[in-house]
Amino acid sequence: MKKFEVTILGSSAALPTRSRNLPAQVVNYRDRLFLVDCGEGTQMHLKRNRIRMGKIMHIFISHLHGDHFYGLIGLVSTYHLLGRKEALHVYGPEPLEQIIRVQLEASETTLFYPLIFHTTQHTAPEEIFNDGRISVTSFPLLHRVPTTGFLFREIPHPRKLLRDVADRYGIPVGAFDAIRAGNDYVDEEGNCIPNGLLTQESAPVRSYAYCSDTGFYEPLADMVRGCDLLYHEATFMQDMLASAREKQHATAVDAATIARLSGANRLLLGHFSARYEDLQPLLEEAKAVFSQTELAEDNATYEV
Repeated sequence: MKKFEVTILGSSAALPTRSRNLPAQVVNYRDRLFLVDCGEGTQMHLKRNRIRMGKIMHIFISHLHGDHFYGLIGLVSTYHLLGRKEALHVYGPEPLEQIIRVQLEASETTLFYPLIFHTTQHTAPEEIFNDGRISVTSFPLLHRVPTTGFLFREIPHPRKLLRDVADRYGIPVGAFDAIRAGNDYVDEEGNCIPNGLLTQESAPVRSYAYCSDTGFYEPLADMVRGCDLLYHEATFMQDMLASAREKQHATAVDAATIARLSGANRLLLGHFSARYEDLQPLLEEAKAVFSQTELAEDNATYEV
């Protein structure tokens, strides 16, 4: 199975704690690295986890609350000081480009590398990246400012050709692509060899959904349906439900409910309020609704 994993750099909400950093994580798909959100201090935690910063080509910012992007200008500047040449692509809300450009202008910095911004929209799901191996789709969340989640999904692989069987039937190499695409093979005499004899199913498509700041938002279940690993904020416990609704954040029960409604395989809780030193009560509340729930731990890596 090809590598597809997520390393949590920060799982706190709004304020860092002694054991939890501000929101940021790295998605590693077949050694292609994607940074998701970039709270203050993110580059320090990249180094702590021995993640090669220079391999990050794409950064996705969910929204413009400081705990999710105040580390971006520092990272952009560090790349400049290190002499980066490769283009850096940043995806986020429309004002993000102006915010970063103003800071670069104020410091009279002309980057050595291209910094390319891609504006996300928060009204409907939209594919914003596709390299033929993995796609990234942004989707709307329910928060006080325009906010998007991100769905990382493998591109479906062609069926696996059984070369020994194809050779036994004398099938020419030129027909292999059509067979991998799912077509039967018909020889010159009109004999049909079913695709099922010539191929096997490819590995199942895997997906990871990142839901940063959001209140309980039932339409979200359809947008992340069937994902293998769902990261969903769990800022509060259920006894603070009124506060969660007022601030458009989620409780652990809310996150578990979305996981259950979406048919996710596993749920990873994160974005915990700094008021909670012990996170086990949040886990217990969530597991009562969705048993396949885990707590996101800073500096831990999770397979998708």
